[in-house]
Parts: sequence; C-alpha cells; structure tokens
Amino acid sequence: MANNRKSIYSALAANLLIAVTKFIAGAFTNSSSMISEGIHSTVDSTNQLLLLYGIKRSKKAPDESHPFGYGKELYFWSFIVSILIFGLGGALSIYQGILHIIEPEVMKNPFWNYIVLVLSLIFEGTSLLISLKEFNKTRNGAGWWDSIIKSKDPSSFLVVFEDGAAVAGLIIVMILMSISYSFQIPELDGIASILVGLILVFVSLILARESRSLLMGEGISPDTREKIAKLAEQDTAVLRTKNILSTYQSPEEIVLMLIIDFQDHLDTEEITMAVQRIRENIKKEFPLVRFVIIQPD
Repeated sequence: MANNRKSIYSALAANLLIAVTKFIAGAFTNSSSMISEGIHSTVDSTNQLLLLYGIKRSKKAPDESHPFGYGKELYFWSFIVSILIFGLGGALSIYQGILHIIEPEVMKNPFWNYIVLVLSLIFEGTSLLISLKEFNKTRNGAGWWDSIIKSKDPSSFLVVFEDGAAVAGLIIVMILMSISYSFQIPELDGIASILVGLILVFVSLILARESRSLLMGEGISPDTREKIAKLAEQDTAVLRTKNILSTYQSPEEIVLMLIIDFQDHLDTEEITMAVQRIRENIKKEFPLVRFVIIQPD
C-alpha cells in the first residue's frame, strides 16, 4: 500500500498546483470548460485526501467494537470518492456546460487558458505515468480489466482512472476550445464541459461498482478456494472440506471460515490438534489470511 500512497501523493500535488490556475484562467476568459476543469481538479484533490484518510483509518488496530479491525474503512472512503466524482465532478460539469450552451458567452483571448491547459497536461500526464507504473507492479502479468476486477485495493486503480479522465478531459477541452475561439462558436465550449462531465460520470460508475462489491464483502477467488480446500484435505484427519466462506476485510487481510468433515473415529483432542495444524498451514501458505475459523461438521 506504500506504492499506492506514492501515486496518490503525486496526483494530489498535481491537482493542487493546477486547480487554482484553472479557475483564474476560466474567470478571466469566460470559459465554461475551464471552470469545469477547475472543478474537476478540486474534486480530485479532495478525493486524494479522502483516500489517504481511508488508508490511515484502515490501519487502525482491532478493538472490542471491531474485532476484525478497520480494514473496510478504505472501501467505504473509496465508495465516497466515487460519489463525489459523480456529483461534484460529473454533474456540476454537465450543468455548467448546459448553462453555457443555453446562454453562450463569447470567449475572450484564450492565451492564458492554453498556458494553463498545457501545464496541467504536463502535471496530470506525469501523475498518470507514476500511477500507471505503480499499478503495473500489482498486475502480475494479468490484463488491465482483469486486474481491476480482481484487485482488492481500490486505491491502486482509482488514481489511474482519475488521472486518465483528467488527461482525456484536458485534450477534449483544448481541441474544442480552440475550435470555439477560431470559428466563434461559443456553444462548443459548453459541449466540451458536458463531455468532461460525462467522462467523470463514466469513471465514477466503474469505481462505485468495484468499491461497492468490496464493501459488501467480496470473497477470495474460486481458484484460491480450491487450493485451500486441497490444502486442508491433505491432513490425515480430514475427510473433506464441505464449504469455505471468506471476505476481504482489507486489501491485506482475509477472514476465512472452513466447514470440515473430520474422520469419525477422532476424539475431541485429536480434532483440536488437527484444527491447529490446518490453521497454521493455511496461514503459512496464504499470508493474507489473518483469521481462520474452522467448524467441524
């Protein structure tokens, strides 16, 4: 998770550097799309702060009220981030664009807009490259979409999506703003704002889907369940593994419950010793499994 913090910090620095300049440039040039970009950067900055807060909260030690720890705090704050991207980022940008289409304003000299957009593209592009590099370290050769679906750490791919949406939005704004000013079509500036908003809405829906799945108690993969079942059945005291229940408490912590059918001739002490052996073997083979509950059937 330290690598994820690196990409989050880089994204936060980039967004803080450019958010204010976008608002100033947008105000001086009457550019709706630049105001939308300023909103975008402000929302992104808030999101990164919330992610860092979620990571910090998820590391809190277990207590009486939360015996399995606070790992799901990260999933909760990731879900909040997806809502903010949708509401404050996407919806406001679309609203701003619609207003600018209904009542278009001729853009003043967009020179400073171009300067801000180019600088923003450099900062956002650098942040995107850093986040892509860190995300690639977690892929282990898997495809992009498969890595996102299988990932249990939303902070690993959330920054990639945010930075990717930011770069795409900047390119759209630069193109349409240039056409709008050159051909005196002020409505295009509003259309650019709407397109930026639609990109953010799309990103927010993907992030909400993944964060919700983890928050609701996503379990281990079928392949991992099969490996754990075979590992348990290697013990001579076990007849078969009847069922395996699991949930991710955090990206680095799994709660596991096994319902096992033991040999009929075993007494209580022998079953207790077998449970201890199985638990130790699972934890040794799967370091992310922190809690193993074994129920004899």
